[in-house]
Amino acid sequence: MEKVRAVEESPEINTTSSTKDRKEDEENNPGSRDNPAVCSDDTENQREKEEKENNKLSLISWNVDGLDPEEQPERARGLCSYIISHSPDVVFLQELIQPYTRFMKKRLAANYTFIEGGKERYFIGMMLKKSRITLLDSEIVEYSTSRQMRNLLVAQVLFKGQKLCLMTSHFESCKPNAANRMIQLRLVMKRMTKAPDDVTVLFGGDTNLRDAEMVEVGLPGCVCDVWEQLGEPEHCRYTWDTYVNTNLDHRYKSRFRFDRLYLRRAAREGVPQLEPDSMALIGLEKLKCGLYTSDHWGIYCTFSAL
Repeated sequence: MEKVRAVEESPEINTTSSTKDRKEDEENNPGSRDNPAVCSDDTENQREKEEKENNKLSLISWNVDGLDPEEQPERARGLCSYIISHSPDVVFLQELIQPYTRFMKKRLAANYTFIEGGKERYFIGMMLKKSRITLLDSEIVEYSTSRQMRNLLVAQVLFKGQKLCLMTSHFESCKPNAANRMIQLRLVMKRMTKAPDDVTVLFGGDTNLRDAEMVEVGLPGCVCDVWEQLGEPEHCRYTWDTYVNTNLDHRYKSRFRFDRLYLRRAAREGVPQLEPDSMALIGLEKLKCGLYTSDHWGIYCTFSAL
């Protein structure tokens, strides 16, 4: 391999300015010396901005389609790149496979705690940023009627001293499995509503839900759909869109809001609340191999801790 030698070039330094020039510059630009003038209002506003950002919780939820063998290494690199660039506090992943988790752990284990909802074939998982999220406990809840190895992964955590219950799942796939999907949704809603009243519960995952199924089951009064709470932004309505996403050659094109986030706020008085701030889709750019990172778009969402 031919060796390439980097050459460091130093910028030219202008040494011709006189003492007189410097004095004139200092007179015309007060605060440009060792003790620059500082606007206290600007400093206070910057401090408030940083504190506000520090109180935000960021999250990615994504079905990464690990079952598709096409261009897996590059797609796994793409997934890592999105996580590194967005630096979310919490990551919910579906359709993980062991090669993906091994790849990500090598690159991200220093900054994230990994929790896996299985080991065989494909499974769900969570990633928690170590500097922001403290893991207290986790469990796997089996779906007794699932025919597709589906389950619910639950983690009890602390975020800035606030108790959170994080949940992710991959509901039964394909239109004929609507009955199983609705059973799984009801189980998740029961777990969310039964959580202690000083705990905020946040669920995210690939629900595979059709709108008619959602209407039939409904949401408990204490649980909100985060997308709806944000005013149903059109730009992130469809997380499954085969009109645009060409990873799989679907004969019939379709659009669905399969990937969803649900929030149950803490009910106890005086407990800090999480309020949805923003939502966007990620994974919209094709990789060099010509594929997208997944056949699903990912969801990137932020919350304010009030």
